[in-house]
Order: sequence, then C-alpha cells, then structure tokens
Amino acid sequence: MAEIVLVGGGHAHALVLARWARGARPASRVTLVTPERSVPYTGMLPGYVAGHYPREALRIDLSRLCAAIGARLVEGRACGLDEGTETVRLEDGRLLPFDVLSLDIGIHGRTDALPGLREHGVGAKPLGPFSTAWDGFLRDVSQGGAAPEAAVIGGGVAGVELALAMAFRLRNERRAKVTLIERSERLLEGAHGRTRRRLAAALNLWSVRVLTGAAVEAVTERGVRLEGGGFVPASLTVAATGPVPYPWLETTGLTLEDGYVSVDGCLRALGQARIFAAGDCAHLTRSPREKAGVYAVREAPVLAVNLCRAVEGRRDLKPYRPQRNYMKLVSMGERRAVLERGLLSVSGGWAWRLKDEIDRRFVSSLTPPR
Repeated sequence: MAEIVLVGGGHAHALVLARWARGARPASRVTLVTPERSVPYTGMLPGYVAGHYPREALRIDLSRLCAAIGARLVEGRACGLDEGTETVRLEDGRLLPFDVLSLDIGIHGRTDALPGLREHGVGAKPLGPFSTAWDGFLRDVSQGGAAPEAAVIGGGVAGVELALAMAFRLRNERRAKVTLIERSERLLEGAHGRTRRRLAAALNLWSVRVLTGAAVEAVTERGVRLEGGGFVPASLTVAATGPVPYPWLETTGLTLEDGYVSVDGCLRALGQARIFAAGDCAHLTRSPREKAGVYAVREAPVLAVNLCRAVEGRRDLKPYRPQRNYMKLVSMGERRAVLERGLLSVSGGWAWRLKDEIDRRFVSSLTPPR
C-alpha cells in the first residue's frame, strides 16, 4: 500500500489529520514524523506566559489525531531526504520510505546567532524548549532561587507580546524587571502607527524597560552584555529575533528561496510531483506572503485534498489562493489585545475575548473525540 509521510507536527499537518479524521481520508498508509507527541499552540503562548492559560490548554495532541485515522506516529527529527530512493532520513539514522511527502516543520530561533544564547538563554521558537525554560524560571523565582528579572531580545510583535506577558505575570513580585532589547531605533517595524502607540503605552503601563538602538554582544549566565559596555541583568533571557528555516533543507536538493521550500500554486515543491510543503517552512512562489499562522490554517484544507489526489496519481490538484489581508490580534499582557486589519487598529478587553474565543475554538477543533 502507498504511504504518505508527513514530516513535522505544524498547524497545517495537525489540521490535515483532523480533517481526515472527519472523513475523506486517503486510501493509503499515513505516517507522521515529529519530535514530540504533542505540541503547544503558538497563538496562546502569550496568554500562557501571562498566566491566563495552563500549559495543558495549549496542547495539541498529535498522537490522538494519528490514532483517530489509524496513522503511525514516529517520534524523531528529520534531517534529510533522498529524492532518488524516496526516503526521509532521521537524526537517529532511521530511513522512512514515502510515496508522497509533505513538509511542515516550521522555523526556529537561531541559538547560534548570539554568543552565549545556546548556553545561557532560549529562543522563543520552538515553543517546547521555551515553555520549559519559562516554567523553570517561575519555579526558581517562587523559591527564591532566581531574581524576577527577564530580558527579551527582539522588538517585533513576538518580542513585545512576550515582554508584556512576562511583566504582567511578574507584576506582584518585588523588584521584578522585564527588559526589551531592540537593535534598531524603534520597536515594531512595519506595524500600524496606532498599533505601535497602543503597545508602547502598554509597555509603559507594565513598566517594561525598553532599549532601542541596543546591539547585543553576548548572553551570559547573569544577563545580556551590550555592545558599548551596557549590561542587562536577567535570570532568563529569551531571543525573539526573526526565526530562520531549518538548515537541513539546504541538503535536500529541493528548490529553495532564502532557505524555505519553494512551492507552486498547489503547495507542491517546485519540480516535484509528490513532495509538498506548507506552513512557515514553505515559500509561496506565486503569491509570496509573510510568515503567519493564518496561512498554515488556510493551506490545510487544500493540502489535505492534494495529498490524497497525489497518492492516487491524479494531476487535478486543488489550487491554494492566499488572502491578501488578515486580522492580527496582539496580546497586551493583561486580558486586553490590539486588533489590526488594514488601516484599522483598535484595542480593548473585547479584542482579547475575541482572540481567546478564536484560539480556544482552534485548539478544540484539533481534539478528536475519545
């Protein structure tokens, strides 16, 4: 029997499995390759950091999704593929054959981009290591083993959200201090002006120290050393700088764009009949878009259909047409959020409740009945 191999437990693949569980599943074996049996939902991460959600609320149970359709789950991390033999290579040396392959491995924070980060800090992505580091930090603070001081490197939306969430969570700790460090001269490059002002006001409200025009020299056990001699004390240092594609994709022979798998209008890797990619690891050649979870969500129904058709040898694949604009909801630490779409930028508790409802509904949709 033919085999579809899904490499990576990203949101697109999770939604594909959920869709197949509801019907229209492929007439083939299905294998999911993932380092973890469950993954956290990225959209709820700031709420988890702020204390609005327990860690369990973020959990997408990939093993249950696989069980719902009788798919095999292989715990492991892919590190290469061979087009000639149609096999995926795992870090432990195992080789998995495929007839149709789909990549949804996401992106990651480069722990080697900043000296000392790998040893003394953590990237905001992937979320598993970050959430473990955050839980450990909170435990140490509560037991008096660490000062309630955290540093976030990167002043984009992800960094600002994390800094606000941390400051809100630590609001009752004496001498708590969260510092946001950005290399350029202002935060939130590319954001709507009103969105930037609203989030700047929130940073001020929760006493987040903001350092712009500050280049990091190294991360140390005691904090962040800045170029020019400055030092930011921190028991926890998190890098929320721009994530990058996994380097092993460079060895695959697939056509890449800046390290991302170039796909056509049907989410197929360019020049490949049976290899697909979706989510943040894919580059949409016909309609390039920024990296955002909304695209992975919208790609999933198309990917689910096309994988079924490809394994049957059909050529009538379904096209994916990404939307031009989408609604952004940015958490503000407390139960408030900024909603931005196009020229509209508004904020309030109602926006957070809207985000909360959307996020909970999404996680619920990925929870098959027992």
